[in-house]
Amino acid sequence: MSDQCEGKDSWPELLGSQGEVAKATIESENASVKAVIVLEGTSVTDDFRLDRVRVWVNTEGIVTSVPKIG
Repeated sequence: MSDQCEGKDSWPELLGSQGEVAKATIESENASVKAVIVLEGTSVTDDFRLDRVRVWVNTEGIVTSVPKIG
């Protein structure tokens, strides 16, 4: 894996959208990443990965922070 991300690396336009829609959009706009939906408050690892985008959602499935590579 390279130490620089390829393609788009953040999706501010998805803030407030449905998590599943955001996941599909991210994966279609950057084939180098896998989007993972994560419920707010869930513990996650601190590692930084160029092939992952966490999509943070609330209990209603709405994106609550800007999805970005990491």
